[in-house]
Amino acid sequence: MVTLKAQEIVVRLQARTLLHGATFTACSGEAIAIIGPNGAGKSTLLKSLAGLLRPASGSIMYDDTPISSMTAASRASVIGYVPQHFNPHWDIRVTDLMQISLERSRASVQRGTLDTALRTHDIEPLRDRWWSTLSGGERNRVLLAMVLATAPPVLLADEPAANLDPRCRLEMVERLSAYGRTALSIVVMHDIDLAFRYFDRILLLNDGRIVADGATAAVYDAPILEDVFGVSFIRSQHESVKTIHPGNVAPTR
Repeated sequence: MVTLKAQEIVVRLQARTLLHGATFTACSGEAIAIIGPNGAGKSTLLKSLAGLLRPASGSIMYDDTPISSMTAASRASVIGYVPQHFNPHWDIRVTDLMQISLERSRASVQRGTLDTALRTHDIEPLRDRWWSTLSGGERNRVLLAMVLATAPPVLLADEPAANLDPRCRLEMVERLSAYGRTALSIVVMHDIDLAFRYFDRILLLNDGRIVADGATAAVYDAPILEDVFGVSFIRSQHESVKTIHPGNVAPTR
């Protein structure tokens, strides 16, 4: 059981404040979706949790340890981060990327570990492909596999299902939410419907502030969704599956 806690996080970029006192606590066994309109601060919050952005004030704790006091290597061993965009410094094969990822997380990689990881994370057909030849969706799959293969206690992913076809998108979102059954999974989601369908808890951001944080069912019914996104949502339920889709532009209040 691990805990990730953000306390009054403020992030500034030059004269602009990107996060205004973000506070929440998350634990192993949770699958959390971060949603919000463009520019709400979703990626900024995720990068802060990963230790890639240093807040101007506030603290982020991994259990009882401030992540700001952890080395990059020790952070990477417990917090897996899947960026929205990634390009290696040179063209490289998928199998070599996976090898590097595994070696960073272990003192040595046993014979067969790499092959097992490629099969387990469904990228065996891509193993000999060069990064430059991969589509956007294939790159997303490889990035996620690189992180999941190291089995971090905390998984942070920034819109990893972007650029994927419908089947692959569903499969990836299912894997991300399932990871939260035993570890902690926090995912920035652009697809609102999939966020509510697959995740246990929703963090809603707007203008750099967490304006709603709760169980998915509670946030699903909250009128603040209309206020934040500026559209009316159509909510429906078939048996136990709830869906939510944007309808018309919400009237100005």
